[in-house]
Amino acid sequence: MSNLKGIPVVEEAARVRSGEKYVTAQGFTAIRDGIKAQGGAVVGTPLSGKPAWLRAKAPAGAGFQGVKAIVKEHRLATVCEEAKCPNIGECWNAGTATIMLMGAVCTRACRFCSVDTGNPHGWLDAEEPENAARTVELMKLKYVVLTSVNRDDLVDGGAAHYAACIRAIKERNPNTAVEALTPDFQGVLKDVEVVVDSGLEVFAQNIETVRRLTHPVRDPRAGYEQTMRVLEHAKRHKPSVLTKSSLMLGLGETDEEVDETLNDLRAAGVDIVTLGQYLRPTLNHLPIQRFVTPEEFDAYRERALAKGFLECVSGPLVRSSYRAEQALNRNNAGLDNRSLAK
Repeated sequence: MSNLKGIPVVEEAARVRSGEKYVTAQGFTAIRDGIKAQGGAVVGTPLSGKPAWLRAKAPAGAGFQGVKAIVKEHRLATVCEEAKCPNIGECWNAGTATIMLMGAVCTRACRFCSVDTGNPHGWLDAEEPENAARTVELMKLKYVVLTSVNRDDLVDGGAAHYAACIRAIKERNPNTAVEALTPDFQGVLKDVEVVVDSGLEVFAQNIETVRRLTHPVRDPRAGYEQTMRVLEHAKRHKPSVLTKSSLMLGLGETDEEVDETLNDLRAAGVDIVTLGQYLRPTLNHLPIQRFVTPEEFDAYRERALAKGFLECVSGPLVRSSYRAEQALNRNNAGLDNRSLAK
């Protein structure tokens, strides 16, 4: 076992516990699940138990196994796996996946996110654009969501690489719609333009939480106003591109703060918003402050639509990319929250 500044570091091939440092295949260190086990104090008292409406089926089935094999074959990281998404079984059995670009190690350490944290020191997979395009082709996707880790170690935050992946997908799959859920590129608007101009249909950047809770929920390098500026500029730069953002509930926000955030998103020209329940990925992450009921999610959706959003997909298990291809069907992406409460 090696050592880094007095902290034992295990090899990637070994069994790595949450919050433990390890060495990646590329040779840099990272923290499993993003937050050190001895990290800063959590906010509030954890809730015990989980309501019935938050129970997702265990991932299984031929479709799930098929998508898993394709992702592994082409060395792609998916946010479905890295973020421990509860909908992975449903989505993968439907032959869809959200592909995570630029590796599986993020330079930031948000207190809600279970993606591994580290400094990739400029590493990028030069074959990723072509691999992503081939994967979309093999899956026969008509709609694909691309997301990525934050890459503050890169001069442009990875904007050029992100755009190259989108162009490669479009070249090989001209009829596939692309949604890009991007990092904030540290608020550098010319880098935002590089991605917006790459041929995508939807540009997304998540606000995640209300202004008051932005820190400690998000990494200090992220910011409420910074995300709003990115979204606003993307829409102004290319009005034909739909813009989208997402808000987690259950972190201690008030109804008034949710309304304020929705108002700010609309003022920034955001077209689509998604609302979902925050679920604590590990004990090192922020605890859940409340479980939002299905009825409350329906009420939040109605309030959002009244503010002028084209659509608000709202429900306990909703994530920003969940049923993304149905976002403009004006039916809450086919969700029936009332049935969850029974």
